[in-house]
Parts: sequence; C-alpha cells; structure tokens
Amino acid sequence: MAEIRQLPQSLVNQIAAGEVVERPASVIKELVENALDAGADRIEVQVAAGGVKQLSVRDNGHGMPPEQLPLAISPHATSKIRDLDDLEAVASFGFRGEALASIQSISRLRLVSRTAADEHGWELAPGVFDEPRPTPAKPGTLVDVRDLFFNVPARRKFLRTERTEFGHVDQLLRKLALANPEVAFRLSHNDRLVFDLPAVDLDSIEQRIAAVLGRGFLDEAREIDAAASGFALQGLVASPQYARASTDQQLFFVNGRVVRDRLVAHAIRRAYSDVLHHARHPAYVLSLRLDPATVDVNVHPTKAEVRFRDARGVHDFLFQSVHRALATPGGAASPGVAEAGEAMAPAMPVVGGAPRSGAGASFAADGVAGLATGGRSAQGYFSLLEQARAGEGEGGRVAEPLPEDAEIPPLGYAIAHLGEIYILARNRDGLVIVDAHAAAERVTYERLKQGWRERALSVAPLLLPVDIAVSPAEAEAFETWQEAFAAAGVVLDRVGPERVRVREVPVMLREADIETLVREMLAEMRRVPLAGDDVPRAVVGDRIDEILSTMACHGSVRANRRLTVPEMNTLLRDMERTERSDQCNHGRPTWRRLTIEELDRWFMRGQ
Repeated sequence: MAEIRQLPQSLVNQIAAGEVVERPASVIKELVENALDAGADRIEVQVAAGGVKQLSVRDNGHGMPPEQLPLAISPHATSKIRDLDDLEAVASFGFRGEALASIQSISRLRLVSRTAADEHGWELAPGVFDEPRPTPAKPGTLVDVRDLFFNVPARRKFLRTERTEFGHVDQLLRKLALANPEVAFRLSHNDRLVFDLPAVDLDSIEQRIAAVLGRGFLDEAREIDAAASGFALQGLVASPQYARASTDQQLFFVNGRVVRDRLVAHAIRRAYSDVLHHARHPAYVLSLRLDPATVDVNVHPTKAEVRFRDARGVHDFLFQSVHRALATPGGAASPGVAEAGEAMAPAMPVVGGAPRSGAGASFAADGVAGLATGGRSAQGYFSLLEQARAGEGEGGRVAEPLPEDAEIPPLGYAIAHLGEIYILARNRDGLVIVDAHAAAERVTYERLKQGWRERALSVAPLLLPVDIAVSPAEAEAFETWQEAFAAAGVVLDRVGPERVRVREVPVMLREADIETLVREMLAEMRRVPLAGDDVPRAVVGDRIDEILSTMACHGSVRANRRLTVPEMNTLLRDMERTERSDQCNHGRPTWRRLTIEELDRWFMRGQ
C-alpha cells in the first residue's frame, strides 16, 4: 500500500497553476486584474511569440515596498481580504493570493515595483536572487514572465500556434478595455504596436466601443439603462440585423468583472428569441452592477463564472431589460404615426358568429407585462379581403398620389406588389421593400402575444367546424392538452375514438389551414415535459412563444397571393405600430430600404 505523504510546496504551486494558468492569456488576465486592483489608470502589455516566450505587464498603480515583494509571490498571501466576511463580499478582482505564486512556479518571473514614496524601485527574481535589490523604475509595478511552462512540458504541448495564443491575448485585453474605459491600455506583439487605447470618461465610452468592436456595432446598437430591485444594467445591444455567426462580440461584466455565465446567456438569448435567426448570435456589451455580497465570484478557478444569490431575479431582470430595448416598432415609427394611419384600417367583420374575449382568462401568462403592440384589437389580414377587393374596380392596385414628404410615415405608402410577394413602398428617403408574409406574421404574432398577456384573445365559432382524423394516441394527446388549446383560443373536442372536432379559433386565424395549425400546435405542446400532477395548461406557458409563433405563421398573408393597395398600406401602418416588426418570428428581416442616394450611386448620377 502506497504511503501518504505531504506534497512539496513547489509541486503544490504547479498543481494550482494548472487550474489558474491555461495559456498566456490566463497569465495576462491575472496580472492585469492585479494592476486594476492597484489603482492603475495606464496598463501596458508586451508579448513575444504569442506570450509563450515572453510577456510583461506594466502599470502605474500604487506599487509595493521591498518587504512586500517576497510575500507577493508566496502562496495564499493577499492584501485583498482578511476574513470570511471579506470573501463573501469581495469587490476586488483578485483575492486568493495564488496567482503570482502559481505563475512563478511554471515560468521565469521577474518582479519590479516602486511606490510613490520610494526614490527607486525594487526588483525580485525567484531562483536568480531571492532578496529584493534596488533598481531604477517608475512608480507602479512591472511583472515580466518568460519561458512559460518551461518545466511542465506536458502543458506546453497543448498550447496552440503563436497566432492562436496571441488571438486569445488580444481578445482578452479588448474585453478588459471595454470593462474599464477609464484606464488606458496598450498592447504590443513582437515589438509591433497592436493598439493604444487612451482612457475615456463614461460620457465618451462610445469611442472605446468603436475602437474595440468597430463602428458597425455602434451604428446598430440600442442603449440600455435599467435599474430594479438592487440591479443596474447599462450598455448596448445590437439590433437583430447585426447578428453574427459567432459569439465573439458578446461581452458581459458583473461589477466590472468579465464573466461568461449560462444564466446570463440564456436570459439574453431568450430576449432575442423571436427576432433572431436560429443560426445567428446576438452582439452586446452589457455591465451589471449589484451588491457584491449577492454574487459569488469564487466558484471557478479563473473567476470566469459567477453564481447569483437571486438567480431567478437576475435572469428576469436581464430578460426584461433586453426585451424592452429590442421592442422597437417597424421603421422606428414616431409616436404620431399610429394616429396618422388609423383611418386606413377598415372595420373587421366577424365570420361565423360574434367574437368573445377571455378565452385564456385562467391561463398563466408568461412574458413581460406592459409591452403591448398598439391600441387596435387583434384582427387578421384575411378578413381585409372583402372590403379591400370591393375597391379593385376603382383601381385597387394603383397607388393614389403621395402626400407631401412631411406627411409620409416611416415605411411610406405602397406603390406596387412585386411578384405577389414583396410590397414596394415609397417613403421620404426612397424605396421600401417589404416581405408581406414575414411582416404580417410578426404583426399577427405580437397581437396574439398581447391577447395572451391581457387574457383577452378574441375568438369566434367556425362557420363549419373542422373534423380531424387522428390516431388513438393523438386523440389521447388532444384530450390531455385540451385546456391548453382553449387558453390559446382554439376550442376542440374529441368526438370519436379517432376524431377531433375544432369548433372555435382566434378571429385572426379563422381562415388559416385549421387542421395543419392544430397539428403543429399539438407538436409544440408535446415538447413540454409533464410530471405527475402538472396541469398542461399551466406548464405549456414555458413554450407559449413557440406555440403563438406557429399560430401566427398560419394566420398571415401567404406568398403568391395578390394584395391590393389598401391591404398593403394597412400592413405598413400596422408594422409601424408593432414592436419588433423589423424581423419575422424566425429572425429574418421583414423590410429593407433603398435611399435615393444609393440609387444615384447605382446609376452613377452626378459622376
């Protein structure tokens, strides 16, 4: 039997280094955070060969007196905390006292520091000279690290190419620069300047964001400044049109600390869920501030993850804040646009009986209250046909003369229906092109959500109930989810072992393909796991957006169906009143604009 022995401190440090130091970027993260804790407002990073051969971090912080240098590189020595109370409410970046000890155990480290009170600096190089000695230096601290993993060849083999390792360093420093705009950052690689970011105040933070993420991000960004229940969120979220193929522009800070957290990512992704294409990723720079005592930063070796005491509260706050920021009407309509277009919305008849409200009165709504889509009742576009077509003999497909530019709403007025798919409209800037089905789908979806939240979906009996042939298993499933269907405005009954009858649907869906609609709704509902005593109509709330999206798709204008000018203009006005109508339910754009200037460039006018 092997004998239990105490490990030597050098081996303990190397084991700890395996947790803290994964690559050169890990070393730089620890050193830069130490510099920030020391009050530095200028940090310079130099890297050679991706950081494996050499890296150094120089700051102008408080510095350390000579007697503190040996302590700085010893394990579990720190100036950040004293007791458990300090640990539970830690506000500094570093606090464990193991970073420098771990780094020096797997590299050749040199430490130079000087306080403002000293006439010169002091230098320490473990293994070369273990006692501090005088050296010329400016106030602040320099940590020089060479030959990373020189004594741990197994770790060195797992490092990537120089380009890849430097890419991690570059990305890390850009994130830290965004989290700390009041600090100047300078990065050099192989004696070549990569960037030099001057310090900026919070009023000029857009300069820092543009320098790090590019002007394109700023042009598509929407500002967030929200506070509630002890949480404060500030930053920018990019519009769905700016969505990216990767997550490289997702930056989230908790009390100034760069973190990646699944709860945070889920909340933000959910806020984008019905405006973002499934294969794309949102871009954002967000900073969350909260009481340090309510967040545990000591749950990950590199402090890259955190744990919130009120995880649900943080999730809901983030979701609601981002959700509101994305709730912009189509064309960024001004408040007066809805009134300007109100006269263009004809009254809607009810087919098959009078509508009634409150179909989902007892159904637990899931969503953010107060994000209504406008004052009109929830009605569909199929019911416009009877009125709109009545005017076709008088030129239903010919646009009326346009009013003065000052009276033209953001999405303009329809002038043609191209290929029975796209609406062509003219606004004050030029030409607007709208995907009619995608736009109507979004408008219908938002109205369904509004009716759901307000528990006031307008439903009407079908003139002829629809019978659907099903298997016995499907019939059982329809019975199980019957109350959930009713809450969504679809009233159905089992009328035989293998038959279901649909009697009522929401008014705006009454001309949809009822059988396909109901089958797809059931497919969405059956994805919700049911346990023991769960009530289907309550637990389905977790997937209500997907269910309503399916319903909206079936209740919207179809491609290859001719629209009249009144129909097209009604849809444009509804888009201007409807939140998130710049994207369809699947995240694809609903409209594009071609300005007069762009057309002039196309045809080389004035050149």
